[in-house]
Amino acid sequence: MTLPLAAMERLLKKSGVERVSEEAKATLKELLEEHADNIGKRAWELAKHSKRKTVKSSDLKLALK
Repeated sequence: MTLPLAAMERLLKKSGVERVSEEAKATLKELLEEHADNIGKRAWELAKHSKRKTVKSSDLKLALK
């Protein structure tokens, strides 16, 4: 998965941050991609457990709990 660095800056600025270093953008990108990967894997396990091949929104929500 590849999230753009510009999106990381927008997310941080939306949170009230004034200035964002390149390193901070790269770190946030890495953390969000890792978190998304973990959520996706858990959601996939939930879908398989329900005998489905399609991950639903509810699977993603449950994966976060």
